[in-house]
Amino acid sequence: MIEVYVAKNIVTMNPSLPEATAIAIRDGEILEVGSLESLSPWLIRDEYQIIERFQDCVIVPGFIDPHLHPAMAAVILPMHFITAMPWTLPWCEVPASLTPHAFDQEMQRICAAVNDEILIFWGHHDLWHGAMHRDRLDAIDADRPIVAWNRSFHELHMNSACMAQLGMTEASISGRTQIDFEKGRFFENGLAFAIQKLNPYILSDTRFTLGLERLKQVVHAGGHTTIGDMAVGLFDFERELATAVAIFERDDTPFRIEQVPHGAVITHNRSFEQTQALLSDLSANSTHRLNFRARIKLFSDGAFFSELAQLLSPGYLDGHTGEWLTAPEVLHEHILNFWQAGYQIHVHVTGDMGVEVALDGLAKAQAEYPRLMHGFTLEHMGYATPEQIERAKALGASVSANIYYLHELSGRYAELSVGYERAATMGRLKTCFDAGITTALHSDFTMAPAQPLLNMWVAVNRLNAQGDQMAPAECLNPNQALAAVTINAAKILGIESFTGSLRAGKRGDLTVLSDNPLTVDPLRIRDIRVVATVFEGRVAPIENA
Repeated sequence: MIEVYVAKNIVTMNPSLPEATAIAIRDGEILEVGSLESLSPWLIRDEYQIIERFQDCVIVPGFIDPHLHPAMAAVILPMHFITAMPWTLPWCEVPASLTPHAFDQEMQRICAAVNDEILIFWGHHDLWHGAMHRDRLDAIDADRPIVAWNRSFHELHMNSACMAQLGMTEASISGRTQIDFEKGRFFENGLAFAIQKLNPYILSDTRFTLGLERLKQVVHAGGHTTIGDMAVGLFDFERELATAVAIFERDDTPFRIEQVPHGAVITHNRSFEQTQALLSDLSANSTHRLNFRARIKLFSDGAFFSELAQLLSPGYLDGHTGEWLTAPEVLHEHILNFWQAGYQIHVHVTGDMGVEVALDGLAKAQAEYPRLMHGFTLEHMGYATPEQIERAKALGASVSANIYYLHELSGRYAELSVGYERAATMGRLKTCFDAGITTALHSDFTMAPAQPLLNMWVAVNRLNAQGDQMAPAECLNPNQALAAVTINAAKILGIESFTGSLRAGKRGDLTVLSDNPLTVDPLRIRDIRVVATVFEGRVAPIENA
């Protein structure tokens, strides 16, 4: 049976046939895109059904977020959100808390209302909420274990009761880096120690399952038909694999997950040959919705939200320096190993020094073992210079950017972190497009809401939370922004052969919208409703759309 969806307009992201009004799908595969008249050679040869439920809507290729973290989201989503920006989630609305007093007030309100074994708040940011310290958390409640998890996720603070319950003493952390015992602060690699202690609670069956079910709602509500899990193994590799299969490999999951292992986890205590054998086994045992391929995630510098990105001169206004997640020489070794083995390499880079180190590693690998169409991707790329973008193009690199940094942070970072020029030019997307670099947008959820239309709105308008337009020369046009969440995002994951645009032979992955993001007032792009998705030919309506 052929199913023919008719719409007011179909935006295909296929430059040879950019617009249509009908699309024919059979057994989950697109037969043809065009009009009812042009589809007739197919329709006279098989049974068909014309589906008119979306005739007043606009259909685009299924949205793709090439970089988020299901396990991280599953850990965060059961937490209590206290954030500087308002958040809309399928089950609740979170108002903005913009001052230290407002943050503490909200902590006190939640403390009085819930009886969690460990009370975990997510969303703290120094520039809005003031410096965090375990004494500050002790003042909220000295007897209950409390964690304030930073907006970046790359750091947290605990109160004294929590540290005592988890058996954390000065002796137990002796010799560990990126931990401040007096402040109760655990950041970057020190965060891994805190997570290890918290895992029995945050990864409990009930809590972790609740988090993944909520993540499934978030992904669908955003209109996605594909997401990339860009660091499988953040918490517990085997546990994440098993739970992902149980939750997502079901008929009620209207999207696929492209899984990219966390390089530091997958190589830990293994030779490179053993690592390759494990990765080959993971690929061979991929399921319909959960797919490992020859891809790896590596890390350069620290978190953008925590102001731990490594910056070239002149650096931060207050003179502090960022942090390395991986020492540059170790990162270069990992790049070379995976490069030589033919992997598509994704490197977390937030600051321009982090970008420089990643590009140095790519240049060394390319010089020793030349490769074409290699898919080396700079992930996040908050700060980068125009010269680095030219170099990235020359080396064949791609960019997957978190443009939401600009919306939430550029106003405050201009005043308090890096000055106006650097803050205004976060996410040099237009420069990347003009250079011919494959450039995509991602959420890194929960670092940004998993809402592609919101990210498109930021990329096109470059308005920050204070309403100021930052570096308008870097604005994308709507077609570029749509490409960044569809066909370009597919290219970032290496899956453009079967999804990302609408043409004969690709899978029937569609997102149905209330209006056309290419023709509405650019300021209204984020207000477009996601009506439904179609995943491999199967309709999944959005509740309350």
